[in-house]
Amino acid sequence: MKVSRLASALLASAVGLVSFSAIADVPAPQNVPYQGTLKIHVDATDIGRRVFRVRETVPAQSGPLTLLYPQWLPGNHSPTGPIDKFAGLKVTANGQTLPWKRDTVNVYAFHVEVPQGASSVEVEFQFLSPQDTRQGRVVMTPEMLNLQWNTVSVYPAGYYANQIKAEASVTFPAGWQFGSALDVESRSGDTVKFKEIDYDDLVDSPIYAGKYFKRVDLDPGAKTPVFLNIVADDPKYLEIKPDQLKVHQNLVQQMYKMYGAHHYNHYDFLLSLSDKMSGNGLEHHRSSENGVGPSYFTEWDKNAVERDLLSHEFNHSWDGKYRRGADLATPNFNVPMEDSLLWVYEGQTQFWGYVMAARSGLWKDDLARDMLAYVAATYEKGRPGLQQWRNIQDTTNDPIIAQRRPLPYRNYQMSEDYYSGGQMIWLDVDGKLRELSGNKKTIDDFGKNFFGVKNGEWDVNTYTFEDVVKTLNDIQPYDWAKYLRERLDGHGPLTGGIESHGWKLVYTDKPSDAVKGVEARRGSTDLTYSVGVSVGKGGDISDVLWDGPAFKAGLSPGMKLVAVNGKEFSSDALKDAVTASAKDKSQPIELLVKNFDEYQTIRIDYHDGLKYPHLERDTSKPDHLAELLKAR
Repeated sequence: MKVSRLASALLASAVGLVSFSAIADVPAPQNVPYQGTLKIHVDATDIGRRVFRVRETVPAQSGPLTLLYPQWLPGNHSPTGPIDKFAGLKVTANGQTLPWKRDTVNVYAFHVEVPQGASSVEVEFQFLSPQDTRQGRVVMTPEMLNLQWNTVSVYPAGYYANQIKAEASVTFPAGWQFGSALDVESRSGDTVKFKEIDYDDLVDSPIYAGKYFKRVDLDPGAKTPVFLNIVADDPKYLEIKPDQLKVHQNLVQQMYKMYGAHHYNHYDFLLSLSDKMSGNGLEHHRSSENGVGPSYFTEWDKNAVERDLLSHEFNHSWDGKYRRGADLATPNFNVPMEDSLLWVYEGQTQFWGYVMAARSGLWKDDLARDMLAYVAATYEKGRPGLQQWRNIQDTTNDPIIAQRRPLPYRNYQMSEDYYSGGQMIWLDVDGKLRELSGNKKTIDDFGKNFFGVKNGEWDVNTYTFEDVVKTLNDIQPYDWAKYLRERLDGHGPLTGGIESHGWKLVYTDKPSDAVKGVEARRGSTDLTYSVGVSVGKGGDISDVLWDGPAFKAGLSPGMKLVAVNGKEFSSDALKDAVTASAKDKSQPIELLVKNFDEYQTIRIDYHDGLKYPHLERDTSKPDHLAELLKAR
């Protein structure tokens, strides 16, 4: 028998189990000014125990008050606010400790009763940041920290987040420097007070701070400054060569040349170079959080494949932060988001991340082509789920469905394919614009017309699917709604943009530099397009292509590869076995695998050799890909 929430609460109250009005529903947000200013102070000095200690003053009046811990996080597109790391909540008013009750339906909401005569409540709590990656992303080490305001603040329910003013301050470890989009009002020792800002913009303005810090000007002399703020595990990693600096400066100029406008009063890249603090890539309107390994600069060539990170996150200032899908633009951080337009938000940003990496010189053109081949192969042969049961549109629900948890068969289940699948759709759109206009119109025109408007403004400007279609039709008339829906809702391969740009996707037995770089970065052996398996460090099988040769032979993720053709497993041994089976068609690939505590031999009857994706010129067509990647 079901009992309504209200009925249950009334029953509990009648028998004395509830002593105050903590059962009230969470007030819906109203677009009216909040009376007063949140004052939030964070003590970030406990780096040994990785604890952020928070004191907050919340203006209030007598009666019920609901405090919210942010749940639905922009950039994550999901209800992933780390409430499990929230601890030690204490609420007082006029020196009196107030009882609080967590809402049993909405566990991010805390109800308190403000006594007569009180004009505010004092809130204290701790954010117990992860001690290791099993608990989440590590954000505090002996050398650096990443402070995200959604983790270290609560706010009053009943208001739009942009109607709440906030005044924030932080005490950093002694001598540490920091980068942030926030503007400093004053500094006393290691405590920094920031200028008042709307609460939604505060949450959108994280901080990187560290013992070893460097700030680099990426647009010298500009009225609207752009800085690269770097924290590192050791000072040696902060050294930047002039040519490395130049390509990062080029990135800013290439974005400006394409969009023709920007949407911030200053911009701060936040970049951590660390093996201790977890990697990251998270967009904000006037900044971005970017985390890579410590040798980003010092082993420049080795780390080439990850150099589209900054171009991707920077692009989000235009696409995702300024212009945002209407169903993602919620009144506050506890109203559910809908993700239907992530194929624009993330998909087109993935597209521009690659293109701008090439235009700026962060990537050479051959690497950009290799990376595109890697993606194109995924949507030709590497996503059987796309062919059989899912589509790109449905994957926009994945931030809510899976929240980036590991999946048993990612290639079949699919996971957030609106990124790279969306990227392939936008490459296709560029090819179609060129075809219809005789190469007079391109996706650059869409970028400028859709995102490059109202220079200097940074209030959110929402859009719908119909707005996307209208802009495309204004540039080049066509049935764009049908064109996009066929690709978003369909089940075929998404490689049309490769062909329309004058190239062909081919497979050879030689890995490209992109494949080598990705394998090195992941510590993996990727044989997806031959035997249909990807093997991680130590022989752990990370993915098996659904219905591929390895799958049909009985291999599955979670098994451990112990030996290949009687020899101890190594990446070379596995590749040698695939090559040998192609030379001798009678010889299967024999694998000794461990599955839980059992060992078994699996024989894969595959004889077509190693296969790695590459792009090959189709000389019967113009090279529009070279035009797309060329610096402006």
